[in-house]
Amino acid sequence: MKNLVILGGGYGGMRVLARLLPNQLPDDVSITLIDRVPYHCLKTEYYALAAGTISDQHVRVSYPEHPRLRIQYGEITNINLAEKKVYLQEEKPVSYDDLIIGLGCEDKYHNVPGADIYTDSIQTIEKSRRTYQKLNNLAPGSVVSIVGAGLSGVELASELYESRPDLHVKLFDRGKHILSAFPERLSTYVENWFLEHGVEIVSGSNITKVEENVLYNHDEPMHSDAIVWTAGIQPNKIVRALEVEKDQQGRVVLTKHHNLPDNEHVYVVGDCASLPHAPSAQLAEGQAEQIVQILVKRWKGEELPESLPTIKLKGVLGSLGKKHGFGLVADRAITGRVARLLKSGILWMYKYHKG
Repeated sequence: MKNLVILGGGYGGMRVLARLLPNQLPDDVSITLIDRVPYHCLKTEYYALAAGTISDQHVRVSYPEHPRLRIQYGEITNINLAEKKVYLQEEKPVSYDDLIIGLGCEDKYHNVPGADIYTDSIQTIEKSRRTYQKLNNLAPGSVVSIVGAGLSGVELASELYESRPDLHVKLFDRGKHILSAFPERLSTYVENWFLEHGVEIVSGSNITKVEENVLYNHDEPMHSDAIVWTAGIQPNKIVRALEVEKDQQGRVVLTKHHNLPDNEHVYVVGDCASLPHAPSAQLAEGQAEQIVQILVKRWKGEELPESLPTIKLKGVLGSLGKKHGFGLVADRAITGRVARLLKSGILWMYKYHKG
């Protein structure tokens, strides 16, 4: 019996399971999924969990069940490619015949002193829970500084305003406009929304140091009762420790079939993979679809395709509280209630396996 080991029950890992189970998994293959928590987590909604507008239960999805699917819970400490083993903290190593690494990302602190110690995070469900406790235990009038005004920072700031309008929320960003990856029209729309709702945008910022309850912008100290870091990501530390070829962002360089160049049995999916698009749940799912196609062909001994189609992304949607949103759908900018309804609908379809 061959063992396919999937590291991480994120969007990529879940899509692999959805495509292989129940009917595409060969009789001589079993699957071991390794994750630290006993359910798939909707990471795109961690901002709302941290802000306190949804409960913990809302971001959980059960793993599928199958006679040849084993779920192992634990903290991964090392991947030994030569031994074909995954090492876990206080557990026996897990051997694999094929391996899919989908361990996701961590905050990137850009060598800012104190940022990793004195800031809160929404990168994992555990950290999002702690951030929720911190933010929602603050006294009225407290200052919350959010560093980084990409999608995560913007959604957290807007949701926190909705949850705690008594707080003074500051959003720090290096650029002239927030949401630098989006068209200026969308940036302006979101900036106006924040202006109307009293969220302060600090543009052209440069965070040089962080101390307890103090954020240094251009070396000028600014008091903050809570500081949340959303200013960049990097691959998981386990992947960073792998001695394989990586790109400038530290993501693993792969072949056109999504495996390591010198190892056809090891695949990397999602945030840790070097791909021509910014990391996203949608990209991880598209990549996972192709990995399943390659795996099935290799298991059957069939010839692999010369090339794989470009992964098509349908767009990006963001929320501004529960009633407004923004985004790009088929390269078309949309704002307002329609964007928010679209995002809610897509989330509902994903969570309840309707689409």
